[in-house]
Amino acid sequence: MTTFADREITLHGHPVRYHLSGEGPPLVLLHGIASAADTWAPVAHALARHHTIIAPDMLGHGGSAKPRGDYSLGAYASGVRDLLVALGHERATVAGHSLGGGIAMQFAYQFPERIERLVLVSSGGLGREVHPLLRSASLPGSELVLALLGGSWLRSAGSAVGGALGRLGIRTGEDLAGVAAGVASLGDAHARMAFVHTVRAAIDPHGQRVSATDRLYLAGEVPTLIVWGARDPLIPAAHGRAAHAAIPGSRLEIFDGAGHFPHRDEPVRFTEALADFMAETEPSAVAPERWREMLQAGHSR
Repeated sequence: MTTFADREITLHGHPVRYHLSGEGPPLVLLHGIASAADTWAPVAHALARHHTIIAPDMLGHGGSAKPRGDYSLGAYASGVRDLLVALGHERATVAGHSLGGGIAMQFAYQFPERIERLVLVSSGGLGREVHPLLRSASLPGSELVLALLGGSWLRSAGSAVGGALGRLGIRTGEDLAGVAAGVASLGDAHARMAFVHTVRAAIDPHGQRVSATDRLYLAGEVPTLIVWGARDPLIPAAHGRAAHAAIPGSRLEIFDGAGHFPHRDEPVRFTEALADFMAETEPSAVAPERWREMLQAGHSR
């Protein structure tokens, strides 16, 4: 269980752990699959100087409940909405890493009246390509393989795990640490169930099957920052470049020395880029009439 997310709230009967710090406009930080809120620990303190930081362990992850239920992007987005409202916030800037980026985009799509800015960090949902490690988790029978990997053998053989991930192209620094920690978290049967359901909701053996690319024109009304590591082995940086080209007015930051976790590889640069973006943009305020116009224009293309 993560110690970074040190508060708890019960939503719909399920405990949700979350980190809360700072004062100012709310900034929600969403982690990736098989991760937890503590992925944001290297940057949360600096960001909390000017913002109220809300970083949950999403359902099925970290110290939050792992119920049998809906692990689709839409369900996760609704969970973010419910947490915000329960904590007394009507609107927020939402930043998401990897799977969290897909959830952030889904949140903006489902609840445009609640999004102020959008920050996508090595985000899922922007192209088909994804590492074979995640594609394999969508295969039938993957639960049995994960039960073996997540058992006592894994917890007693960290170096073996590192070697295996190295052979899959995940070799150094935060990428290795982050993926190894994610695999290790699957020692719990309920965590494995949630992981498999989450993967299968967004990925199939051919790659990512849920895409936001046909709706990116809507993000043109929302200030958007895209951050990617040039050496990302899990989701290619080309997805970030293509999204930047498709979202009018968006900002793109490529960290040449970073991998899939740019906020952990280069936390100072990340916090500076995010702080500048927040300071130099105004919160989105899309009227319902404007939203209708954009949907009609997009439908007619």
